[in-house]
Amino acid sequence: MNAAPADQIRLLDVQGLDVRLQQLAHRRKSLPEHAEIESLTKDLTQLRDLLVAAQTEESDCAREQTKAEQDVDQVRQRAARDQQRLDSGAVTSPKDLENLQKEIVSLAKRQGDLEDVVLEVMERREGAQERVQELTGRVTSAQARIDDANGRRGAAFEEIDGEVATVTKEREVIAGSVPADLLKLYDRLREQQGGIGAAKLYQRTCQGCRQELAITELSEIRSAAPDTVVRCENCRRILVRTGESGL
Repeated sequence: MNAAPADQIRLLDVQGLDVRLQQLAHRRKSLPEHAEIESLTKDLTQLRDLLVAAQTEESDCAREQTKAEQDVDQVRQRAARDQQRLDSGAVTSPKDLENLQKEIVSLAKRQGDLEDVVLEVMERREGAQERVQELTGRVTSAQARIDDANGRRGAAFEEIDGEVATVTKEREVIAGSVPADLLKLYDRLREQQGGIGAAKLYQRTCQGCRQELAITELSEIRSAAPDTVVRCENCRRILVRTGESGL
C-alpha cells in the first residue's frame, strides 16, 4: 500500500485522538464516584432494611400495648362492678360475700400484672421508636451522600462527554483527509492491536511495541519509497517514518 508521507503523518494525529478517546472512556468508567455510590447504596439498603424492621417492631408493640391496655380496662371495669355490688349491700350471703371479696382481690392482682405488661410493652415501644428515629436520620444522611456523589459524577460525565464530542469532531475532520484504504487498514489494525494501529518509528524503535528494529528490517525501510506504507515486523502495526526515525 502506498500513501503520501503527509497522509501517514496525519494518521499519527488520528491515532493520538483515538488514544485520547480511549483515555476518556477509561476515565468515565473509572470515576471514583462509581465505587462510592455503589458502597453508599449498599449501606443505604442495609439501613432501610433495619428501618423497616424497627418500624415493624414499633407497630407490633403499638398493637400489643393497645391490647394490654384494653385488658387492663376490662379488669378494672369488672373490679369496679364487683366493688359496687359489695358496697351496695345487695349481697347478703356470707359465702357470696367471701367469694366476691376474693374476686376483687384476684382482679386487683390481675390488674397489677396487666399494668406491668403495659409498662414493659411501652418501654419496648419507646426503644423501637428511638431506633426508628435514629435510622430515619441515618437513611436521610446516606441518601444525601448518594445524591452528592451522583451530582459530582454527573458533573464529571458532562465534562468528559464534552471533551469526547470535541475530540470526536476533530478526529472526523482529520480522518476525512486520510486516504480511505489507509484509514481502513489502520482501523482494522487498531481493533486487533488493543487500540494502537499506527505508531511512530522513533530512534529505530517502534513506538507501538517498543521493540528496536533489526538491522535487516531497518535496511528494508531505508530502501522503501517515501510513500510506501511500512509495517513493524514484530507487532504488524503501521510504522510512520519521521525525521526522528534514526534511519
